[in-house]
Amino acid sequence: MARILVTGGTGYIGSHTVVCLQEQGYDVVIVDNLSNSNIEVLDGIEAITGRRPDFENLDCANYIHMDRLFARYPDIEAIIHFAASKAIGESVEQPLKYYSNNVGSLLTLLKLMQAHGVNSLVFSSSCTVYGQPDTAHLPVDETAPLQPALSPYGHTKQINEQIIRDTCYADSNLHAAILRYFNPIGAHPSAMIGELPNGVPANLLPFVTQTAAGVRKCLKIFGNDYNTPDGTCIRDYIYVMDLAKAHVKAVDRMLAGKGRAQVEVFNLGTGRGWSVMEIVKAFMDATGVRVPYEIVGRREGDIEQVWANPTRANKVLGWSADTPMEEVLMSAWNWEKKLRNL
Repeated sequence: MARILVTGGTGYIGSHTVVCLQEQGYDVVIVDNLSNSNIEVLDGIEAITGRRPDFENLDCANYIHMDRLFARYPDIEAIIHFAASKAIGESVEQPLKYYSNNVGSLLTLLKLMQAHGVNSLVFSSSCTVYGQPDTAHLPVDETAPLQPALSPYGHTKQINEQIIRDTCYADSNLHAAILRYFNPIGAHPSAMIGELPNGVPANLLPFVTQTAAGVRKCLKIFGNDYNTPDGTCIRDYIYVMDLAKAHVKAVDRMLAGKGRAQVEVFNLGTGRGWSVMEIVKAFMDATGVRVPYEIVGRREGDIEQVWANPTRANKVLGWSADTPMEEVLMSAWNWEKKLRNL
């Protein structure tokens, strides 16, 4: 079976995708510098799949080290590129970190793909490339115009998408699938792997579960004065295992030589928007655990509301995100309880 290079493979989405890849018979080599993940994730992957992926502790932006990696694994047939800094708020405060890491790692990978004859790339993008869509483009499909990014993080995704398009245009051997995620949540049903952010969580659900577990005193909800039914931001929350399966579908498609448009774009979401308050209340209903919360000021860079039209991914990839929200929220809570020995 083909070998797949997964950058950022010990991270949240990366680790769940590695599980799905190995369960489908792919060989995987992970590259991760562990800046926002933990080496013990490999134990969880092995416990679930019975196979331990190859692992290299490297920075994807380091050309020399990555060149040596490609030489060590000459059978790499495709790359899934997750490795990136991803906190919207932090990107506003530290833009140079985001431009250096997120853009630099992609440039290195594309150069090495050409040097080593690897022609298939799946790129981890984001719905942030759409900025705040106008109401005429909600739910968002792939034809919606890209609005000015509201954060340096979002801008790096826009820049990287353009870099991929330009590189594929210049090199007819290269093909890419750009996957624009909406908001991944939840954990593997085994509770062997899940979302484990370093420091204070930047994403909603880990903050909810940590508050429910008593790690945090109170959940902060950033703003309740948005133009939404309950005043809180609306997002399309997608189960991480459903999201991971889409990456396998994209790899399958490219390696089978299907859909040979050089760059294909897919929105990965459920097609439904949930407000922050709806998620908090749904979590409490699903688990029976109270989550104390307080309303604080808006967070710079946050988009008011966005959710996906995933029709293209449904039809072209043969993929859908249909895990019930109650099941998704319970998976996150079971993971948190395992972490805290509750």
